[in-house]
Amino acid sequence: MATERPLSDDHAMEPYSIFDKRQKWLIILIASTAATSLSTIAHDLDVSLELVNLTVTSYLILQGIAPSFWGPLSDVKGRRLTYCCTFLVFLGACVGLAETRNYATLIVLRSVQSAGSASTIAIGGAVIGDITTREERGGYMGVFQAGLLAPVAIGPVIGGGLATLGWRAIFWFLTIYSGVFLLLLILLLPETLRSAVGNGSARTSNLIARFPLTIYQKTTKVKFTPQPAVTAKTSRIDLIGPFRILFSKQAAPIILFLGIYYAVWQMSITAMSTLFQSHYGLTETQTGLTYIANGVGSIIGTLITGKILDADYRRFKAKQEYQAGRDDTDTATFPIEKARLRLVPIFAGLQCASVLVFGWTVQYSHRVHIAVPIITTFITGWTLVSTQSVIQTYLIDIFPDQKAAASASMNLARCLLAAGGTSLVNPLINAVDVGLTFTIAVAVLLVALVGIAIQWRFGAKWRMEAEAKKELSSEQGT
Repeated sequence: MATERPLSDDHAMEPYSIFDKRQKWLIILIASTAATSLSTIAHDLDVSLELVNLTVTSYLILQGIAPSFWGPLSDVKGRRLTYCCTFLVFLGACVGLAETRNYATLIVLRSVQSAGSASTIAIGGAVIGDITTREERGGYMGVFQAGLLAPVAIGPVIGGGLATLGWRAIFWFLTIYSGVFLLLLILLLPETLRSAVGNGSARTSNLIARFPLTIYQKTTKVKFTPQPAVTAKTSRIDLIGPFRILFSKQAAPIILFLGIYYAVWQMSITAMSTLFQSHYGLTETQTGLTYIANGVGSIIGTLITGKILDADYRRFKAKQEYQAGRDDTDTATFPIEKARLRLVPIFAGLQCASVLVFGWTVQYSHRVHIAVPIITTFITGWTLVSTQSVIQTYLIDIFPDQKAAASASMNLARCLLAAGGTSLVNPLINAVDVGLTFTIAVAVLLVALVGIAIQWRFGAKWRMEAEAKKELSSEQGT
């Protein structure tokens, strides 16, 4: 683990990234669309009867495990190579799914498809970390999160239209979509891995890391000189890196907190279709439309929250500089936990309230209009995705040399916990009814707030201990 350190006097004129604002927007648009076109759409368009036994639980398990390989690969071999590999795996699986005639093959290829799609979120977060500073990272991360969640709003509509052509049309659509996007990715996405290209100005001899439209990459008169603290590189792919981060003191509390909140969100989403049909008498088409509120909430929320995060970070930074009398915001002593996590309890409280209202209004559906629980799903989507954006940004801040691995560790925890939650929600509803089920869920959410408290109190201490240990090990190695 390392921190983003200020440039030395010799490198004072070197920008953190040579990409200007317009170029950053294009790179993040590519990363966001990559995540959008794969994992979420593939999941949301799974509407046919032939695929009904491919449960959300199994999909989430694979979605959680796969990034533990792809993340470390991208941290060593580069973002472009890893993106290309994931898209090729996904593309091949989609072709196979569209042509399969055997149910067992269907199950296997669905697993391969998930393995190829799941990692684009972790890699996309790492790309944002590569090209943005802490001051602007929150806003760009919000845009990224909004893009990858767009299919939550439009997926049911597209899926319903494609289903009329037969379930194979879904996978042919994904084949064409991912194939076209793979070509655009190869043409437009530059390598951003800082250990390979520094701030973007360094050139690499790796053919795959190059991209044809070099005119797109802005040149700079300042020659980038790699710094050891930023560009330390290992040729070894650390496959246990995400697991080590997941169980590390400086990350485990906050990752567990997010995983629990994500699981409860997935529980409510999973139960919605059955509950709205049984309690409000909606058709399948009408039920699909109710998911739009959650998707729109997720998109709007994360876009606005990203801007709020950047503004709040700048205020906190200015206050720290004033108190310290110097700019030490990029050193290991800067209280990044307090700068990043200050708003999380607010989002958590709103999510708890919305989940609780959702459960009890559905239970008393004969007295409460359906608009009320639909509005709560808007709020739940807003707050959960905002919380996820904050925590992913924070993890990238504290693990700058393992950005993708850090994102993968978060993805592993949230998907595995969500898999458990979605498998329990319907049996629990059948046992104790809707209101009490989500009351229990909210009680778990409140207990999970302990993770935030622990991170707030001890996170900085544990982070600096880990940094000191790494520096000592590096000195002994030399």
